[in-house]
Amino acid sequence: MILTPEEWEAVRLTLSVAARAVGFGLPLAVLAAWVLTRCRFPGRVLLNAFVHLPIVLPPVVTGWLLLIVFGVRGPIGALLQGWFGIRLVFTTAGAALACGVMTFPIMIRSVRLSLEAVDPGLEQAARTLGAGWLDRLFTITLPLASPGILVGGIVAYATCLGEFGAVITFAANIPGQTQTLPLAIYAALQVPGGEATAAKLSLVSLTLALIGLLLSEWIGRRLNRMLGR
Repeated sequence: MILTPEEWEAVRLTLSVAARAVGFGLPLAVLAAWVLTRCRFPGRVLLNAFVHLPIVLPPVVTGWLLLIVFGVRGPIGALLQGWFGIRLVFTTAGAALACGVMTFPIMIRSVRLSLEAVDPGLEQAARTLGAGWLDRLFTITLPLASPGILVGGIVAYATCLGEFGAVITFAANIPGQTQTLPLAIYAALQVPGGEATAAKLSLVSLTLALIGLLLSEWIGRRLNRMLGR
């Protein structure tokens, strides 16, 4: 199980891309979950369906849609390129964006379940005592929903480690820039005699995913026990 520098780079890049995807995506997932759980407005059902699309769409289709929207000639990609000099397609940031979009529904579902489990009576009691909605959000709602938020982030991180279709479609397979572990395994299988390399990297991927799942289970139980659940 000795990895070459190139293979270690793929492992490092995978961990970095997953961290960036969850770091930027989790706050947005918390906000979206709160809106979907606490607010009633026209188009709520449509918004709920839209944010869950990556679950049911083939990952390649999601990557293609990202390419259309965030490509150098896409409506958002051209704006980022022209105004800020930012290019997402075929970059590490693009790989993180693809992973973030694919795992966004996972984070939302976990956070929503925790928000729905929060006793509304506690929020109502705080409201009668004069607490504003922002105060209630940060002192009652989010602390009580913290198990789902943390578990959702960890599971999303573990899921990012195995994302393939959207990443290779939107960010390509560039060693040192966008070649994460799944893409490195795919590249190894395209070379004669690369089965041993693919096996090594698959074992690393399996180990990382297992650690992530066990960690999410442990943290979820620990936080629920602290909250008296």
